[in-house]
Parts: sequence; C-alpha cells; structure tokens
Amino acid sequence: MRRWLTGIGLAVVVAAVALPATFAGARSCNDPLPQGSEAVTLDPADFVPRIDNHYWPMAPGTRWVSREFDFEGSQRVTVIVLERTRDIEGIEATVVHDVVSERGEVVENTFDWYAQDVCGNVWYLGENSKEYENGEVVSTAGSWEHGVDGAMAGVIVPGNPQVGLTYRQEYYAGEAEDTGQIISLDEQAQVPFGHFRDVLLTRDYTPLDPKVLEYKLYAEGVGPVLALGVSGGSDREELLRFRAGA
Repeated sequence: MRRWLTGIGLAVVVAAVALPATFAGARSCNDPLPQGSEAVTLDPADFVPRIDNHYWPMAPGTRWVSREFDFEGSQRVTVIVLERTRDIEGIEATVVHDVVSERGEVVENTFDWYAQDVCGNVWYLGENSKEYENGEVVSTAGSWEHGVDGAMAGVIVPGNPQVGLTYRQEYYAGEAEDTGQIISLDEQAQVPFGHFRDVLLTRDYTPLDPKVLEYKLYAEGVGPVLALGVSGGSDREELLRFRAGA
C-alpha cells in the first residue's frame, strides 16, 4: 500500500540528528525511530491490540475510497481494515486489504500488515502485493515481511510526530526502502470528502529512486486524505469516501 497540495504552505525543517546504529523495540518512548538499514528487534509485549493513532486509526471495518489520477488516466483505490490479524514474529498485526482498479478491472491487490506499539507508533510490518494484467498476476515485486530475508519493519505514522522527525517506513534491500519526514502539523487539505485543518504533512522518498518525491497528508480521526507526486510523477490521490470502523 506504499503509494499514498491545494494551497499548502510548506515550512520545511530538516533536522540532522545523530542516532545509534540499532533500534531495540518500543520499551521506551524516548527510543529513536529506525533509520535506513538499521537492525530492529521488536518485542510483542511492546504492542497493543488496537491501532488508534490519531492520524491513522485502523479499527476493523474502517474503509477509505480514493481516486488516484495523473495525465495518463485514473484509478480507484479501496482500502479496508479486516477483522483478521497475521502473526509476524509474535506480533498480532492488523491486516489491511488494498485494491486498485482501473475501469472496473483489478490492477493491484495487496494485503498490508500494521501494528501499534505502546507509544502510539504505527509500524509497517510488510505486505503481500500482486499486480495484474488482463486478470493474470504479472508481478509480486515489493512484497516483503518483517524478519524474512533480511526485511525489517519501519514506522508509517509516529506516535509523537514532530516537525523535522525522520524515520524508516520499510526496509527490504533493493526492493522497499521508503523514508518519511514530518514537514508540518498544521496544514489544510481540500478533497472530495471534505476540508480538513491541522493536517499532518509528510515528505516521503526512497534512495532506490532519488528523483521520486511525494507529499502525504493525514487528517486526525481519518487517516490519509491526500497524496501528491511532486517529483518523478504527477499523480494525485484524494479521498472520496470514508467510513470509520467499530
């Protein structure tokens, strides 16, 4: 699911912080978030059953429907938080189903795995992704799972976001190496679903393709509402409909 400004004023703050070479789990909320290819050891005891981060709550049954488009066409993205979980090294990860369709035909079908620690950090633990052409699977590139073949989890939304904070979102060498940076906590976003204030804005990029840069906006109580490709593409993904889960 790793895809995701009308009138947005950007106050870009870049903070260079010296960090240790490893991250030893969420036993202290003062521990730094993982960076780059740093090793990470996650203790299941540090995780909670429910994802209720203000900027991306994932109660079972929650549903987002978005439209992604560029100069070449548009696609519909439907994301649903499922009732089931997946055991990943003892952590009961929430399963999120992400389906991308174009003119009614599925072009990508992905199951993402997330879990929240006691500090409110939402960890991204992997994905099983399939791309389709004419109803046939043509690629599973980008699929990975924490602890398998050197892949390591990252943080998708921090529990205590601060301007300038950077963090690894995922790491699978040569396949998935996304990084996020908090740019602002007080933006606005206008999408078909509505207008939002006090929006979290992140700058997402990857060393695998330095020309690609994306801005993502998260609204409190809703989650991702807008994503914009600002380099390496001109795509825009905006929220059409949202339904909170139980």
